[in-house]
Amino acid sequence: MSFRNAPTEGHFGIGIYQSKRSLNLGMLWRGAYQLGASYIFTVGHRYKPQPSDIYKTWLQIPLFAYLDMNEMKASAPRNSQLIGIEMGGESLPTFTHPPWATYLLGAEDSGLPNRVLDACHHVVSIPSVRAESYNVAQAGTIVMYDRMIKLSRGEVGGEHQP
Repeated sequence: MSFRNAPTEGHFGIGIYQSKRSLNLGMLWRGAYQLGASYIFTVGHRYKPQPSDIYKTWLQIPLFAYLDMNEMKASAPRNSQLIGIEMGGESLPTFTHPPWATYLLGAEDSGLPNRVLDACHHVVSIPSVRAESYNVAQAGTIVMYDRMIKLSRGEVGGEHQP
């Protein structure tokens, strides 16, 4: 099955809250390019940007850098549901992705704080055989892959009205 011809209903972005390492953002950016994201973002990053993107994904997918959650929420696309990716949420295999989504991953060392989780429309976790704690770039790539597969099967949810 070719995913190049998969349905393109909706759009999504994915980002990291308080990211510590630019390498993780670079890996997430590459996955976002491969798996159909419209944009990526950071909220209050804690690293110094370094040019390490040999695939020049920055030419294909924009990166937005928000100072805080208020700025990110004010800039979020209309109809987009905020989905936190964090341990203890709804299991990813049973989650129905909304057509318009903004996925937010937690920092490598502290995850998403409760005040951020409270602002999310959904909180989703990724099951595992061992500890549920994934590298932030891996977690984002797994979520985007799950979305791509479910979209190709017509399993993405209906319209959300804010």
